[in-house]
Parts: sequence; structure tokens; C-alpha cells
Amino acid sequence: MFVMKVTITAMLAVTSRILLTLVMTGVSSRAFAQTVPAVPPAKPRIEPGLEMAVKWKWWVLPSDEKNWGFALPETPHSAGTPGAPSVSISPAAARPDSYEVKRGDALVIIARKFGMEVNQLKAFNNLTKDTIQIGQVLKIPTLKELYAMVPPPEPEPKASEKNKLKTAVKPPPVLVISKETESVLLQVFLDREYFSTGPIDGDPGAVFEKALELYRSAHEDIPNTETLRQKAISVAGQPFTRYTLKPEDFRFIAPEMTGALLTTKSARSSKSKQAPALPAQTYEELVAAPLLAYRTPWEFVAERFHCDETFLRSLNVKIKGTPIAGSDFQVPNVIPFEVEKVLDARLPPAADASKPVTAVIVGLSRLEIYQGLKLVAAMPLCSARPDLRGRGSWTVLDVIPRPRLATKQEQKTSEKPKLVGSFVVPAAPEVTPASAPVLATEQYLAAGPNNPLGILWINLAKAKSTTPLPYGLHGTSIPGRMKTQESIGGLRMANWDIARIVRLLPAGTPLQWK
Repeated sequence: MFVMKVTITAMLAVTSRILLTLVMTGVSSRAFAQTVPAVPPAKPRIEPGLEMAVKWKWWVLPSDEKNWGFALPETPHSAGTPGAPSVSISPAAARPDSYEVKRGDALVIIARKFGMEVNQLKAFNNLTKDTIQIGQVLKIPTLKELYAMVPPPEPEPKASEKNKLKTAVKPPPVLVISKETESVLLQVFLDREYFSTGPIDGDPGAVFEKALELYRSAHEDIPNTETLRQKAISVAGQPFTRYTLKPEDFRFIAPEMTGALLTTKSARSSKSKQAPALPAQTYEELVAAPLLAYRTPWEFVAERFHCDETFLRSLNVKIKGTPIAGSDFQVPNVIPFEVEKVLDARLPPAADASKPVTAVIVGLSRLEIYQGLKLVAAMPLCSARPDLRGRGSWTVLDVIPRPRLATKQEQKTSEKPKLVGSFVVPAAPEVTPASAPVLATEQYLAAGPNNPLGILWINLAKAKSTTPLPYGLHGTSIPGRMKTQESIGGLRMANWDIARIVRLLPAGTPLQWK
């Protein structure tokens, strides 16, 4: 006690001397306060919009395949083309035909709001000047009218020119690898080999090192790092490739971004490499959405090429603001995750008795897949619920593609599941208080890549059982934050990883806990 008092007295004396020195030297208390580093705000512990929803009981339902993606307007250049976007427009993407100018408005603001150029807005309203007045009503062109203002694509080269291009001898590409890009190359290579390191970001860490270790342990032909590097070059080639954003990609981007198809560079001014903080979605907004799609084209491209969005922006600093159809990206050279057709193949695959498959969950951080005794895949995994644990053996059942979630907002039990023998047994449900709001009918979170369950749900059961557990294996809407934010569901993986894992897990595959 005496030592504690002496310590506190000494600290107070030191603080007093500092303040006295500041006063004598003319430093104000405000300046002193500014020298103290600000405490950064705490990061959300729960996926935004689900703060109350994580306390409710939820169950998984299939969705209609016809609702997989928004409808887009037909463009003059795609009419009659097989696979062209539909002529119908989602009600959520409807545009007004007029807009009344409000205080603080400017032509550039209004044009950006409706995804067009200032000169398009002026031409459509026969304006010769940039000045507008409060209360003035401007006509807003439809998307089809805007498409008519867009120059047609450049004509295809003539047959003779094509032949010249074919016969021209191009030197083979030479890969000049540096320390900065070598980690990207190895991440890309491991990802292609089904040894995922999570979102590619060019920053090797513990997950990268573990994936590297597992890959080398499963491949005796890789005795050292240089051999691995040479194999990575032979398999992946360049660490980066290019991708051009297409109009049909906007089928999976939130409808309010559809107008950005026609936004030009003149309307884009963001200089930050960091992914801007979008307004957090509320639960009401999530429930109202007909499809839980990507919120921006940046998010779409980042997931398509298995990378961190901030890293993607750092590779494409010339793309300002919201990318448009035709925007050309530099991206990691992975096998793209094509959300529009990733669920076309048979799910789950048929079992092959000559290649028995087993799966292992290691430390609630990684899923490993074995064919016989050979490790063929290892990908990051984590729990969406802090109370989810298991041991012993479970079994892979069937798959629900494009899952949606249903609830009546009934409070789930607060007691953690108990371990009984080799199985997790859910705790007995609590009686919901009479005052707690319980809905009479089901409420849904729609399907989509940004559903908390991602693009698909794999039902799991206890060993030798066919009754699905409430804890499935599924995708996620937050691949870069799935280890730091709680959500709804069971065992989650990045959408691009679960899309590949599901093709390696026949029904009946044993799932071991380690």
C-alpha cells in the first residue's frame, strides 16, 4: 500500500511539472491536448446491420434461381446479341424523369447522382450555361436515352488486318520479378493450387506462411523456396493480369450503382487508395433488398479476383471514384470467381470410391481436404458464432445454392452448446418473454453474394446421421473481416473458396475436428 501511494504521488508530481513547464513556455492546454494521440474508434464486433439479428433464431431456405442477379436495360449495341442483358429494369433501379434543383445543388452533383456527364445533362435540357436555380426542374434521361448518347464501340478490324495480327510474331513475355511482386506471385500460385492464403494483398503473414508450409509438405517435388518460385512462374506466369468491367457485371452490383455504367472520368475525383467507408447498412435495408448484391464495382472486382479491396485500389490508382463498364483493372492472376455461373455445375459432386475424400477442420481456422492420404486443398475458415465448437466427426450432406435466411425474430438461447461425447448438442431453448417481439410470419434476408451465408450453404450432420445441424459450411459477405466480426451462420469461408471446396466434397464425406 505504501509503495502504491509513493508511485501515485510521483506520477502526480511529474504531471504537475509538465503542465507547469507548458504554462511557462506559453503552450496552451488545447495544444497540449492535441499532442496526445487520439484513441481510434473501436471496430464493429458484429457485421453491420446484424447487431440485433445475431441474437435471433435463423434457418436456411433455398431461393429461386431466376432471382440470381438484377435485370439490366438493353443497350443499342447489344440488341439481338445472345446473352445480352434483359430489357426489363429492376423496380429498385427505377429513375425519375425529372429533378427539382435544391439548395447546394450543382450540375456536376446532379449529373453524378444520376450517372451521367454534365454535358449530357445540359444537352438533354437545352442548357447553354452551367448556372441553375433553386426550384428549377431538370429533365432526367432514362438509361436507354443515356446509352444513345454514348459513342458506339470502335469497329472490329477487317479480316485482312486480323490476319496480319495473327501472323505477327510476338516475343514471349519476360517476367521481371521483384521482392514487391514475388509475394503476390506466390499468393496467386498457392491460390491456383487450392492452398488459399485468404484475400490476396501482397503482404505475407502467418496465414501465407502456413499455406506455404502445407503446400511444400504435400509436394515432395518442392525441396526449397527457389524451386517453388520457379514452379509458380511456370504455372501462373505473371503475378497480375487485366480485367475489363463489363455491362453485364452490374447484374450483381446494387441497383443504385447501375447509373455508374455511364459515368465518365470527368465525374470521378477520388484520389484515395483506401476503400472508402460506405455508410453502414441497417437491418431494415438488408431485409428490404431483393438481392444482397455487391455494393460497388470495386467490391465486385475484388471478390472476382480473390483480393483485398484496398490492395486492388492501390493497383489501379488511375481509376477514380466509381468504375464504369469498360474500366480496365490490373488484378491478381488467379482463376476468376464468376458469381454469375459458379453454381451451374452439379453440387455436390459424385463420390469416387477410388479416391475417398475426407475433410478436417483445424483449430477453427482452416479447412483441409484429403484424397486418400494426400492433402489436396487447404483454405482459411472461421466461425460466424463465438460459441460454436465441435469435436469428433461430422458428415457432409447436401448443398443449398443461393441460400436465403429466414427468422421470426425469436430470441435464441443464451446458453452455449454443450459437448456430449463426440457431438455438439444445442442447449435447451429458453422460453421467449411475452414482451419480446416475435413475428407472425417469416422475415427474410435475400440471396446474393453479400448474404451473410454467401453464395451457398453445405448442410452438415452428426456422424452416421442425416439430420442437418444448424451449423453449416458456407460463404460470407465479409471475406476480409470474417475473423474479426460476428455474423449469422456456422463455419464460413470466402465465396471464392467455398465455390471450389464444394466441388471436392461428395455427400457423405466425413468431417473431422482437430
